[in-house]
Amino acid sequence: MFPLRLGAALTALACFGILLSVRAAAADTGGDGAAASELAPVVVTATRTAQPLDHTGTDMSVLSGAELQSAQRLFLTDALAQLPGLTVTRAGGPGQTTSLYIRGADAGQSLLLIDGVRINDPGAPDGAPNLNDLLVSNIDRVEVLRGPQSTLYGSDAIGGVVNVILRRGGNSPVAAQFAAEGGSLRTTRYNGAINGTDGIVEYGGAVNYYDTGGISAAEVRNGNTEPDGYANLGATGSVRIHAGDQWSLDLRGIYTRSRTDFDGYPPPDYAFVDDPEFSRDQFRAGYAALNGSWLDGRFTQRFAVIGSQSDRRYFGLWDPETNAFTPGQNSYYKGNATRLEYQTVLRPDASNELTAGAESELTTLRSRYLGTFIPASAADIPSPDAGRDRLNGYFLQWQSTPVSPLTLTAGYRYDFDAQFGGHSSIKFNAAWRLFDGATVLRANYGDGLKAPTLFQLLSPDPYGRLQPERAVGWEAGVDQSFADRLVRASLTYFRRQDRDKITAQSCAPSISAGCSAQGYFYYNINRAHATGIEGELVVRAGNELNLYLNYTNLRALDDQTGLALLRRPHVSLNAGLNWTVGKSSLLNLSYGYVGARSDIDPNTFSRVTLRPEATVNAAVAYTISSSLQLYGRIENLFNHYAEPSAGYSALGRTAYAGLRLSL
Repeated sequence: MFPLRLGAALTALACFGILLSVRAAAADTGGDGAAASELAPVVVTATRTAQPLDHTGTDMSVLSGAELQSAQRLFLTDALAQLPGLTVTRAGGPGQTTSLYIRGADAGQSLLLIDGVRINDPGAPDGAPNLNDLLVSNIDRVEVLRGPQSTLYGSDAIGGVVNVILRRGGNSPVAAQFAAEGGSLRTTRYNGAINGTDGIVEYGGAVNYYDTGGISAAEVRNGNTEPDGYANLGATGSVRIHAGDQWSLDLRGIYTRSRTDFDGYPPPDYAFVDDPEFSRDQFRAGYAALNGSWLDGRFTQRFAVIGSQSDRRYFGLWDPETNAFTPGQNSYYKGNATRLEYQTVLRPDASNELTAGAESELTTLRSRYLGTFIPASAADIPSPDAGRDRLNGYFLQWQSTPVSPLTLTAGYRYDFDAQFGGHSSIKFNAAWRLFDGATVLRANYGDGLKAPTLFQLLSPDPYGRLQPERAVGWEAGVDQSFADRLVRASLTYFRRQDRDKITAQSCAPSISAGCSAQGYFYYNINRAHATGIEGELVVRAGNELNLYLNYTNLRALDDQTGLALLRRPHVSLNAGLNWTVGKSSLLNLSYGYVGARSDIDPNTFSRVTLRPEATVNAAVAYTISSSLQLYGRIENLFNHYAEPSAGYSALGRTAYAGLRLSL
């Protein structure tokens, strides 16, 4: 409890100091400067067009690249975990399986975009993105949209959307930044990024390398001591070529390659313990789009072709003769997705906007299990599994401001899946701005569908054909600005209802003769729901002192059993302080509290309750010259220990230091 009390004390002290300085800061900024614009930024994710946040009627969070750098966030999920309504779980140390839950939705129900490219893995069991490998690099901003968003984003977005927008262009032909750091657990990281504008060309790109000795994925308190290391190489690139006043061409690429040691269930006990298994993952994606703009930007079109490929390979074969692992490959999963996208936007006047589009996606999966823990003849080894699915979608959205304080948005989508036929989705948003925008009342409603993944469809099916998951969600909230909009408070109530949720169950011979005892099968459960309240306070006292504080109260339940959905905490709290001292020093403090939540013990398969997590991080930076900065951070400052997932180890206190060079 000591870190919890200290975090609360730091938060209270920070609030007091900041509120004392707000009045003076307001005089410096005039109320309409950078601070105010950061509190009400322009966003693109809510409507797929650039809109002021307070016009969208949605509850969104925006993280700037500067905020990520000042907090020295290394993994994107570390930053997302600090946002209201979002829960992140990692099964062990860096590189281990990481899941994101938005307002109680399952990990595979939310969409991740990086520069317009869908990063959700078509080879993953639930289609979730491989969040383990997403390092912060060359990010301009991150926009997070909560609740069902199928109308604009289709099947993968019934939980929410995370949109990562990378840095491109700039005011000079070349701007570059290089960083190198090292620290605990034999960790090293090297990063280089470049961007600029030269004539008709805007560009940006980055290369990132990370390596750590790690910790044991299996709980160290159960006697597991073998560290599970992790290495990651990633690169991104983006180029926009302006071919005259009307046309431009976008070319983008994303690549990651990683190796992760992990633990498993070796014979003869089949308990979750240290073993020498590891995986090699590779992801690559490309994006090409032709953009057109006419009538001073009031009529635009975009034609895009997007391709992505994931290749996950697992190593570690059990030899029953020697009762030991051999380093051979035991399975692989190769997923591919090819998308065609068309979008047009028509703005007949300043008060109306029509957005329409069509999308077609073909996904394929090839997988094979090459080994077995049980002695078997070659005839017993499963043959390769392969499948494909095509999904076509068409959407239409109208946004109108009939009177200046009120903005209304309505959307409709029709999807046709080759496996499951047609489905319609709708969405309505309303934003009512009062007192010159100082008060914003907002509400929205949305529904959607997520088709079963190819992995799920190819798995044993003892209960009959899987059905798509369906979700309905709505929210209502208010945003209130104070002190010339330097302070903003938000309160949101939300409710989400799921039908036909897909869940996994360990196979047992008594269930079905076609279900191997070494695997899983998937089936639909009836209903689940989530309700909650999110509260947030953001204070930007000039350019020197910033604060955030948010609280989430969530109830996510299985309607059949009445039990809480796994790994969804009832209460979570985050707070942070960013203080620029003079012209050369920076201090960043953050506090995160994740309340008790249910999970399944990997050894007994019984439901357990995880103890609350309370983590304090501290980061400092010192500017040596206009181009050189020294920085360092301590994560989990008070060495609070709580299992992030049942049976998995948690990181203790770690420390890192590095140098950043800007050119």
